[in-house]
Amino acid sequence: MTALTQTAIWRALKAHHAAIEDLHLRTLFADDPGRAIRFSAEGAGLFLDYSKNRITDETLRLLFLLAENCGVAERRAAMFSGAKINTTERRAVLHMALRAPRGTRMTVDGVDVVPDVHKVLDAMARFATGIRNGEITGHTGKRIRNVVNIGIGGSYLGPEMAYFALRAFSDRSMIFRFVANVDGTDFHEATLDLDAAETLFIVSSKTFTTLETMTNAATARAWIVEKLGTDAAVGKHFAAISTNIGGVTNFGIDVANTFGFWDWVGGRYSMDSAIGLSTMIAVGPDNFSAMLAGFHAMDEHFRTAPPSRNLPLLLGLLSVWYNNFFSAQTIGIMPYAAHLARFPAYLQQLQMESNGKHVDLDGQVVDYQTGPIIWGESGTDGQHSFYQLLHQGTKLVPCDLIGFCSPLSPLTEQHDLLMANLFAQSEALAFGKTAEALKAEGSPDFQTPFRVAEGNRPTNTILAQKLDPATLGSLVALYEHSVFTQGTIWSIDSFDQWGVELGKVLAIHIIPELDRDAEPKLSHDTSTNALIGRYRRLRG
Repeated sequence: MTALTQTAIWRALKAHHAAIEDLHLRTLFADDPGRAIRFSAEGAGLFLDYSKNRITDETLRLLFLLAENCGVAERRAAMFSGAKINTTERRAVLHMALRAPRGTRMTVDGVDVVPDVHKVLDAMARFATGIRNGEITGHTGKRIRNVVNIGIGGSYLGPEMAYFALRAFSDRSMIFRFVANVDGTDFHEATLDLDAAETLFIVSSKTFTTLETMTNAATARAWIVEKLGTDAAVGKHFAAISTNIGGVTNFGIDVANTFGFWDWVGGRYSMDSAIGLSTMIAVGPDNFSAMLAGFHAMDEHFRTAPPSRNLPLLLGLLSVWYNNFFSAQTIGIMPYAAHLARFPAYLQQLQMESNGKHVDLDGQVVDYQTGPIIWGESGTDGQHSFYQLLHQGTKLVPCDLIGFCSPLSPLTEQHDLLMANLFAQSEALAFGKTAEALKAEGSPDFQTPFRVAEGNRPTNTILAQKLDPATLGSLVALYEHSVFTQGTIWSIDSFDQWGVELGKVLAIHIIPELDRDAEPKLSHDTSTNALIGRYRRLRG
């Protein structure tokens, strides 16, 4: 098979890039009055304006041809059919089944998995409703008012991001906290002001063996037993998201409060599974169902929309364009919504764990960049920290600006100010400020070099009506399928994460070596040995 960078379409894109790399967005807009309309698309409640990208009609033609040659449509069909496209783990990739409506048929190994999905969703709904209305109580009979989600990776980032994103729809009489870090400070601060008699812990670990999660779970168990005075309290103050029923039972958690999921769901794709139990408790089953409907709407859009109108395909191809042809190292995610403050962190895992790979599906080392670094901050906070570099720095940083037309607060004038900043930033990044414009404004000559902004900095603008459950589902699925598109172009497995395992294995070996009294023989490199020795001396 011809290497990706040696294909005719890749060479055509390189030649095209060389021809237009110095073309400025000012020129593109001046020469094409219809550009903003033509380079926009809409689907599943989201509107995408991608006109402020350094592209032409020819760029899109070539990128669509790249997608065709790389088999994006065929691999998409295989994913939706339940084929085992996660080749290194020999697993299907069917997170779309988590939000499939009742009656939809989606199969893995010939078995329709949708009925089982809804069986779990129904059990979650009964449990969440019981917690919310006080029918399910703690060991002393007190109502549960505090929920602490214990997980790591997708079982932490997803629920935490979703809770803060949908806080306007949550039960404000309840407190929700999220613990992931094995640093004991994380657990201590999360529980410091909580009444144990009113606290429920949700432990999320498919195998019930994840080191960080089970360390925090053991600490939570000891905390409950100490505060309430009996092991019998554990069953009333814990729920589990796991498939290891034996481990859950040995821990003391009631099987009735255990909710499973499947090996065809990757952790970073699991926030709409039982992993989202804390989200469902916070916003209620109806709002959780609305979020699932938003996910499903984007799934269907991605599956059926033509390339020129297909939002995830467009985002994915634009990422490839900048990553591989402009050599951009990063993508900025800038949500202009305070409630989406954790969204960039969520996308960091989704994209970087999925596409941070150095070999292709055949196990061959690639000779091109794969996943870009994802980072960001909510607007307008970021404007007063790193936007200086975006406007006048030496690095090209494509950005996604995300905004909502209807505010969640009654402070509508402030929402207008927020959105004015979003629109202004996309305009300023695209068109900048020339020396001639500064002179016409009367700027002192000595300041001109320092005030010139080059512009030609690309952005996508994503708009929705408001940040509600359906919109959140659609937005997350948009990026899920964009990640899939990029991974297919690069011919990598976006659904394994072997790099995550290496550090975990080494940590398990180092743990007993930190005991000052044992003084085991150290067999690491000289730097690691010295660091361990210093830690043992200073631990106190």
